[in-house]
Amino acid sequence: METPFYIVYENKLRRNLDVITDVARRAGVNIIMAFKANALWRTFGVMREYGIRSTASSVNEMLLANEELGCLAHTYCPAYTRSSIEAFIAGSSHITFNSVDQYLRFKSQIDANNILSEKRNNEKWHRVSCGLRINPMCSVVETDIYNPCGAGSRFGVTADKIHELPEGIEGFHFHALCESDSHDLEKVLDAVERQFGQWLPRLKWINMGGGHLMTRKGYDCVHLVTLLRTFKERYPNLEVILEPGSAFCWQTGDLVASVVDIVENSDIKTAIVDVSFACHMPDCLEMPYKPAIAEALPDVDYSKPTYRLGGNSCLSGDFVGDWSFDHKLQRGERLTLLDMNHYTTVKTTMFNGIDHPAIVFQHSDGTLELLRRFTYDDYKSRMS
Repeated sequence: METPFYIVYENKLRRNLDVITDVARRAGVNIIMAFKANALWRTFGVMREYGIRSTASSVNEMLLANEELGCLAHTYCPAYTRSSIEAFIAGSSHITFNSVDQYLRFKSQIDANNILSEKRNNEKWHRVSCGLRINPMCSVVETDIYNPCGAGSRFGVTADKIHELPEGIEGFHFHALCESDSHDLEKVLDAVERQFGQWLPRLKWINMGGGHLMTRKGYDCVHLVTLLRTFKERYPNLEVILEPGSAFCWQTGDLVASVVDIVENSDIKTAIVDVSFACHMPDCLEMPYKPAIAEALPDVDYSKPTYRLGGNSCLSGDFVGDWSFDHKLQRGERLTLLDMNHYTTVKTTMFNGIDHPAIVFQHSDGTLELLRRFTYDDYKSRMS
C-alpha cells in the first residue's frame, strides 16, 4: 500500500480490551472509553463485542456514542450552552457540570426531562443523572499542558467552594491523571477523600476520569483492583466509573511513512518524510516526545548513520530527532513510527494541505481493510 498510512491492529485492540474488561470484572467497576483518545468508529465493532460504553465531551462525541456504540454517553463539558444542553440531555445518561453555577443554570431543564421520563417510561425518554466535577488539586502529572490540577486550572470545583451540595447532584467526577499508574491514583483518591469525603456517602456514583494506563507493560493491575475494591468497601453506595482513553488503544497502531529526501545543514542530516509531526503526530511536538521507529536502532549511536526526521510541511519546527540506523537511509525507504493510534488520529490537521495519511485496519487473520483514503475534497470541504 502506498504511504503514508495509519494501520490499526485488531489483535492488539483485543489484547487491551481483554485487560480492561478483566480489571472491570475483578474490581466491580465500570470502565468506559474516552473518544478524545480514539474515535475511529469503523473499528468500534470490536468494542461492541466487549460491551464497551463511552464518555463524551462534545455533542459530536456524544452522537458518535449514540450511533456507533449504541449507548447513551457519560458527558462532561467545561461549559454547556443554551444551544447544546438539549442535545446533551437527549443523548446522555450522566451529565457532569464543571461548576455549581453551570448546574444551577440548566437544572430546571434536566428536572423537566426527568419528570417526563418517569411519566412516559419508554425508550424515547430516559432519566439523566447529574454530577459535579471536583478538583482535588493533587498534581501527579509533570507536563503542564496535560495537568488538570495545576494552580489556576479551569477544571472542576475545589473543596472550599462547596458549602452545601446542591439538590439533585448525584455524582462526583474528577480527572487528575495522564498516562499514570495505580499508585498515582492512590494519591489522588487520598486527596479526594480528605477534601470531599463528607459528601461521598450521599452520592450514587463517582467517575475517576481518565489517565489510567492499565494496558502499559509493567502497570500493576493487581494494585489497581485492590485499590478500587477497598474504596468500594468504604463507600458501598457508589457506582465507580473509570474512563481511560489511551489504555484502550495503547500500542495498537502505527504510522507508516517513506523517506522523500535527505538534506544536511551544520553537520545535521535530516530525512524528510511524507508525513508531518505538526499535522499527523502533534503530541510529539506538544508533549514533547520522540516516538520509536521499528527500523531504527533502540538507542542513538552517533558512530552509526544518524538522522533527524523532518515533516513535509513549511513549519520550521516540524521535526523530531535523533534516530540511528544500521545503514544509510535511502529515498523511498519505509519507516514505521510506532504507537500512533491513541491521541494521534483524533488530533490531526490538514495544515498546508498536506496529504492526510490513509487509515488501514488489519484484522486478526492478517487481512487488510482500507477504512478511509483522504482526498482534495476532504481538504477543500473544511474550508469556506
